[in-house]
Amino acid sequence: MFRKVLQWGGVTFVGVLTLAACASTPASRSSSSIDPPAGERLMALTASGVQTYTCEFDAQHRLQWVFKSPLATLYDTSGHAVVNHAAGPSWQASDGSRIVGHAIAQLPSDTKASVPQLLLETHSTAGSGTLSAVRYVQRVKTVGGVAPAAPCSAAGEAGSSPYLAEYVFYK
Repeated sequence: MFRKVLQWGGVTFVGVLTLAACASTPASRSSSSIDPPAGERLMALTASGVQTYTCEFDAQHRLQWVFKSPLATLYDTSGHAVVNHAAGPSWQASDGSRIVGHAIAQLPSDTKASVPQLLLETHSTAGSGTLSAVRYVQRVKTVGGVAPAAPCSAAGEAGSSPYLAEYVFYK
């Protein structure tokens, strides 16, 4: 970047010039993005389910809710249940294909008191079918799913919170 300060008739002008070479370098993926780095959109499904939590002691020996897993059914645009979502996180289609992923990026939800939006990358697949080519999964438009509002009172106690989301699958 080049900065030039000029004075003319008692007025100060500041000019900033960004060199073209800097502007043409490839941009790295922002950590604030949940867009997949590449890929073709395969499908978008609507999820309805719960986020499950258990009551555990933290480092200060206080009880708190700790996220354990999702449990949801994903529906196509016709309202047909086509994928089950569970711990792993994993997704299993009605045709037997299955993927397991891990989160690589997140953003806050657009809805208050809701689980974050995520970008997940597939790290294992099983079976052939609907999900066998999936490389990335986005969880967007999240509503709900945060830890129960009531404090937990006993280690091992289970809790859940309903949530809705859209899952977008990319190959």
